[in-house]
Amino acid sequence: MMDRKESRGGVKKFVIKPLRSRTSLPEDFRDANWRQLCEAIDAIKKEVPVSTSLEQLYRSVEDVCVQGHSEWLYAQLQERCQGHASSVLSSLSEVVQGYQEQMGDTAYSEQMLDQVGGLWDVYCSQLMLIRHIFLYLDRTHLLMKSEHRSVFEMGLRYFKEYMNTEYVQVKKMVLQGIMGAVDAERRGDAVRRDVLKNLVRMFALLGLYEDSLMPLFLERARAFYAEEGNRIILDVSLSEYLEYVEKRISEEFNRCDAILEPITRIPLIQTVEACVIEPHVAYMLEHGFEKLLDEDRIADLKRMYDVFGRVKAHKALCLAFKNHLKKAGSSIVENDGKDGDMIKNIISLKHRMDKIVSECFDNIIYQDAMKDAFAYFVNLRSNRPAELLAKHMDSILRGGGKSVGSGSKGGRGAEDDVEAALDSSMAIFRFIQGKDAFEAFYKKDLAKRLLFNRSFSIDMEKSAISKLKAECGAHFTSKLEGMFTDVELSKDMMASFKTSSDSMEELTNVCPGTDISVQVLTSGLWPTYPMLECNFPENLANGLEVFKKHYLSKYSGRKLLWLHSLGTCIMKVRFSSGVKELSVSFFQAAVLMAFEDSDSLTYSEISTATGLEDDELKRTLQSLACGRERVLLKDPKGKDVNDSDTFKFNSKYTSKLYRVRINAIQMKESVDESRKTNEMVLQDRQHQIDAAIVRIMKTRKTLGHKLLINELISQLRFPVHPPDLKRRVESLIDREYLERDSSDPQIYNYLA
Repeated sequence: MMDRKESRGGVKKFVIKPLRSRTSLPEDFRDANWRQLCEAIDAIKKEVPVSTSLEQLYRSVEDVCVQGHSEWLYAQLQERCQGHASSVLSSLSEVVQGYQEQMGDTAYSEQMLDQVGGLWDVYCSQLMLIRHIFLYLDRTHLLMKSEHRSVFEMGLRYFKEYMNTEYVQVKKMVLQGIMGAVDAERRGDAVRRDVLKNLVRMFALLGLYEDSLMPLFLERARAFYAEEGNRIILDVSLSEYLEYVEKRISEEFNRCDAILEPITRIPLIQTVEACVIEPHVAYMLEHGFEKLLDEDRIADLKRMYDVFGRVKAHKALCLAFKNHLKKAGSSIVENDGKDGDMIKNIISLKHRMDKIVSECFDNIIYQDAMKDAFAYFVNLRSNRPAELLAKHMDSILRGGGKSVGSGSKGGRGAEDDVEAALDSSMAIFRFIQGKDAFEAFYKKDLAKRLLFNRSFSIDMEKSAISKLKAECGAHFTSKLEGMFTDVELSKDMMASFKTSSDSMEELTNVCPGTDISVQVLTSGLWPTYPMLECNFPENLANGLEVFKKHYLSKYSGRKLLWLHSLGTCIMKVRFSSGVKELSVSFFQAAVLMAFEDSDSLTYSEISTATGLEDDELKRTLQSLACGRERVLLKDPKGKDVNDSDTFKFNSKYTSKLYRVRINAIQMKESVDESRKTNEMVLQDRQHQIDAAIVRIMKTRKTLGHKLLINELISQLRFPVHPPDLKRRVESLIDREYLERDSSDPQIYNYLA
């Protein structure tokens, strides 16, 4: 009914009133609709067509709910769904029992799983259809009441309740079937993953996945891989076992993605790792790891690194890597018979390990372990590796590309190869603790290269000095740089000498037909050389005096001392085959000059004529009579020179070269020279230790023995041992620089 009223402002207002009478419903309205709905539910259960349209059924549910019978309708539907769940599980039980009688409890049947999955799919489809019919109830009444479940969830709940109570054997057999199928697939059999995925999804929808299926799945995986891992690791190589581990983990990842819920991935992979990796870490490190390193098996080592990382076993792998390096390096350093190849082998080992660490062990702890291992074995033999490294760099800087096996004939390519070889040497230099020993030997070799003009490239020499300077500081290379300065100044001095008309005229008068070249060395910068005397021809001695006079005229107050052991001569010698130029040392020249008046001389006659010491004379005669270029013949023949030997000028000497170099003996370091250099290093270290002790005690005045030792170890640049330091302290006490405290002998006092 609608009335029209007029307000004060003249605006018309319409008011709609409710109907005065309500439409009456039949008394059996609710029951009639329910009977119709029951007929539809029964048809759905029996999988036959529903006689009433779904739209009409939906309207029936809506009408019942609108009339306020939602709670009653929900109760009736619950009873029907409960019965339906029981009947479906009864059918499942019959299927399972049939297969159980045929195959037993532990066996699995793919047909059984397929049938169970099919019945489950039908049940879910029926539930969904029932939900569509009762959708109005689902979206209105049930949605507003949290204590009620949706129609579909209600059907799942009753299914789960019956499966956990009356039909628990069904759940057990289905779980056993799933586990059996997975185990069969792990053994290599083909299974239907779609069936397994459907059943796994069933357990997930029922809320039984985490409580029932997943624990059993993990336990079966643990049992399977524990047995398989223990068996396989004894039958295959480490490389094959690592491939097996990777393959199994990849398979489980794939299996998890294909049939399992995502929540299973992490615990499943952890279970596999705990069975096939963790128990066998020690075995893998002891059986095959060193072989992989020795053979540079990059792919296998990378695989091992990844596998060990899965169980957080990098610490054990890193320790094994470090111990292997120590073992391999120690075998190189402590092999006295192959000292000549020590540095090359260490550099080769370093290159190999650098590649392995960079490509396989991408972790800072492995880099630190490699550094510790190299620092350990490189210093096993005191100063010997430092000496050999200096010799190795000497070989590089003398030979250039040839010494490093360069394919470049010269130019920039050879220099690049030398630069790379120097970088490799510097990598080993960083591990050497006795850098003072290296400095002493390097300086001796550098002096010979500069004085005898045997350096491959001055640029490369300066590059090596710059590398040492960057590593150890300017104080380390100051004397080495001073040697280059002396060489340049000597060139300027000789240019001044040759342009001096007075000096050159005097030289021509006293030494006709002879040219001289002198290098002036600053005594504090260059190595110490023995002052050996030798009887030279008078004209040569006079020529040296001419230069001395010229030098002192420019630098008054200075003193020149001649180092004859470093002098070289170019002599023209006439043989039967013709004239040859021989490049010889001063001492070799003195010996050859003794044969000008006689073709045959005894050892004692040569000694008298040259005035050389016995050791140096024997060494010189050996180079002339026992080497590759034999300009003298020794009687009797042999490699050693004795006092009773006789020597004869070899007039029949021949050579393809016009100028023959025989003074290579000057470039070689004798055993005695090496020993003296080591003694000099030890002596310098004693002075440094004494100076450090006095410096520390002068600052602290009073200090305990242990604190003093610790302070010295931290300050000194070379390796020291506490007993050696204690001996130096005792020496300073004897020399009254220190005294023991009267109350405690472990405390020292400084004496001003």
